[in-house]
Amino acid sequence: MKNNKLEVREQGQKIYDIYFRDSFEDLTEAMSGLHLSGRKICIVTESHVAPLYLKEIYDLLSPVCAKVTTFSFSAGEAHKQLKTIEHLYEQLIRNHFDRKDLIVALGGGVVGDMAGFAAATYLRGIDFIQVPTTLLSQVDSSIGGKTGVDFIQYKNMVGAFHQPKLVYINVNTLKTLPEREFSSGMAEVIKHGLIKDREYYHWIRSHKSEILSKDPGILTKMIKKSCDIKRQVVEADPKEQGERALLNFGHTLGHAVETLMDFSLLHGECVAIGCRLALKLSEKRGMISAEETKEAGALFDDFHLDQRFDRLTPEQIIETTKSDKKMSGGHIRFILLRNIGEACIDLTVSDEEMTEVLGEELK
Repeated sequence: MKNNKLEVREQGQKIYDIYFRDSFEDLTEAMSGLHLSGRKICIVTESHVAPLYLKEIYDLLSPVCAKVTTFSFSAGEAHKQLKTIEHLYEQLIRNHFDRKDLIVALGGGVVGDMAGFAAATYLRGIDFIQVPTTLLSQVDSSIGGKTGVDFIQYKNMVGAFHQPKLVYINVNTLKTLPEREFSSGMAEVIKHGLIKDREYYHWIRSHKSEILSKDPGILTKMIKKSCDIKRQVVEADPKEQGERALLNFGHTLGHAVETLMDFSLLHGECVAIGCRLALKLSEKRGMISAEETKEAGALFDDFHLDQRFDRLTPEQIIETTKSDKKMSGGHIRFILLRNIGEACIDLTVSDEEMTEVLGEELK
C-alpha cells in the first residue's frame, strides 16, 4: 500500500493528499513536507480513541517536531460544542501555539470537525491534518474541509471551511471499531453510490458479504472509491455553492431525526433513515422505481441500518428541518434521485409530501 494515495486539488492546484495505509508507520514520512522540526503539534482526540492510538501517534511525532501536547475530550456528539473548543483554545494558548504550529485530529467525525474548527479559528487559522479512525470519517467527514460544532440542539450550525494539509487513513483502525459504528459509516458509503456512481452502488451490493467480514482488500478498495467520489465533488464545488450539496442526500430529514432523538442514534443511522425517505420521495415523483427503492432499503438492512424513530411525529421532524442550515431562500433544499447514481437538488418538496413519506415510515 506504500504508494496508495489520492490528490485533492483546488483550481487545478494540489492542496493535499489522502493516504491509504494499513498501519501508522508511514505517518511521519507522509508529513515530511510539513517541515515539522520547528513546529509544535497538538493531538486532539477523544476518550474512546485515546487508549487505542494516542500513545502510538505521540511516540511517532515526538522525535520529529519541537513539542507534542495532547487534548482529549469525552466521546460523543453531546460534547461537540463551543465549550469543548474553548478548553482546546485555552490549552493552545497555555502552550504558546502560534500560526506556524499544527493540530492533528485523531478520531472520528466529531474529533475531525472540532479539531478542524479550532484550527480554522485559532489565531485566524493554523494548519491541521486528519487521521480518521472510523469508517464514516474515513469516507466522508475527513475530506473536503468542512469543520464545525453543534449549537444548542442545532447540528453543525457553527463552522468554517478549512482544508486539512493531509488526510492519513489507516484502514486497520476499523478492526477496533464497534460494529454499530462500522454500520453507521456504511450509510455514507451506500449514499456515495446512490448519488454519483450506479456501478459502485451495485459493486457494494455484490460485495456485501466481504464488506461485512471486513476483508482488508475489499475495505481498502471501497474506502478509496468513496474518497474518490467525495474528492471529485469537493474539487468541483469547494464551498458548497452547487454540486457539493448532493452529498447531503439523506441529511435533510436525517439531521432532524438525529436532533430530535437527542443523538441517541448515530449520524450514519440517521443518514440511512433520511436516505430511505428521500428514496421514497423520488419514487413518488416517478424518478426511480418501487423496485429500486426496495433494493436500496434491503441494502441498508443488510448493514443493520434499520433503526426506528417511532416516538417522533412527522410534524416535529418537518418543523426541525426548517431550522437546518440547508434551507435556501425559505425553501428546504432537498436532494432527490433522478436515477440510481444521479442525484439532483430540489427546492419544491412540500410539507404534504414529507408528511406522507414520514407517515408511511412511522407506521
